[in-house]
Amino acid sequence: MERFNDGRDWFFERRFGLFIHWGLYAIPAWHEQVQWRKPMPKDEYVKLKDQFNPVKFDPDAWLDTAETAGMRYLCFTTKHHDGFCMWDTKYTYYSITNTPYSRDILKMLADACHKRDFGLCLYYSIPDWNHPNSVNFGGDHQLLQPNPGDEPDDDKYVEYVRNQVRELCTNYGRVLGFFWDIPPKRHDPSLNEMIRSLQPGIMINDRGYDKGDYDTPERRVPEGKRFERPTEANQSVGRQSWGYREDEDYYSHKLLMQSIDKIMAMGGNYLLNVGPKADGTFPVEAQESLRSVGQWFTKVREALVDAEPASALLNREDFMITRRGNSLYIHFHKDPGATGILLNPLKTAPRKATLLNTGESIRASVDVVPTMSVPKNRKGPCLRISGLPINELVGEVMVVKLEFENLDEALSEIA
Repeated sequence: MERFNDGRDWFFERRFGLFIHWGLYAIPAWHEQVQWRKPMPKDEYVKLKDQFNPVKFDPDAWLDTAETAGMRYLCFTTKHHDGFCMWDTKYTYYSITNTPYSRDILKMLADACHKRDFGLCLYYSIPDWNHPNSVNFGGDHQLLQPNPGDEPDDDKYVEYVRNQVRELCTNYGRVLGFFWDIPPKRHDPSLNEMIRSLQPGIMINDRGYDKGDYDTPERRVPEGKRFERPTEANQSVGRQSWGYREDEDYYSHKLLMQSIDKIMAMGGNYLLNVGPKADGTFPVEAQESLRSVGQWFTKVREALVDAEPASALLNREDFMITRRGNSLYIHFHKDPGATGILLNPLKTAPRKATLLNTGESIRASVDVVPTMSVPKNRKGPCLRISGLPINELVGEVMVVKLEFENLDEALSEIA
């Protein structure tokens, strides 16, 4: 895919990021949309503000964990659908500085990110279940009816959004990305224009008041071999919730690796979410997920970051391919069913074949095999990879690196 050739190209370099869903909803620890899904009356929910005191919040601990996982940027929920603001805003009392904690969490997090060149992106929800002017009833992710005392007025609410977004893009240093959530029915390009004027080079997603720079598939792996438009897939470590859930159903580490591998082999970015607990710490299970994913990602990173999608070369469904220079990388995002595979119609042996997960050499030879030599299907020799440790290496996605003397020449045989 074509790059922007401006400041937005950070997106194609950092590739793997941490999504953070954190707010008052960490206290009931059921779901970040507990106010809507249970439901929980507003007059009851807002009382959580007077209980929120995350005394164990340490932004550097978050970033240490993220860097161990191989991540290079994060996206933080400044305001989710409940309308509670995790920064010092002058446009509502409903913010972190009016809690027992009282400190500006976003400022603390932004300072820690800038200190170590860890990219900072900001999430902002368009639905707002607290603001009296938000059209917060009916529709997508909206309350079924207004809260008592509400005066829905979309013009007034959009002005509130504009003022808050201006704060976010002015008071917290360099912001690499802006993640709107829940596309509104209203079209207003001036909001994205303001963001770009305040933060040149910022990436803006596709869920706001105007068409953005990149797509955001959620909790799914799209079909295909490569993305034609900049894409950032987002997934959480837990199946039930994005915010902290006490009784969460966590995805297997292997499933997360498979998802990351497929998305990134298609040329997309991956944003993996954790919901911190009410005290500011990551759940133990989430830490284990990031640690396990990071151990794998570190070993196979070269096959994903700065490597080009190349799955169309062989058009297979059982594995993906990326390319870097004279090397091809075979990604088994689906478990191989046998210890060997055929890369038909490739007919050139690489000078070296390595299983990146372990660093060990793998046999790669040009062979004629029985399944390719019956009279009605005679196709001659082709490249075969064999000796894959499918029964030993069951906990992670295998990636094989094939280094050729001249890859273009080898590929010309199948053109």
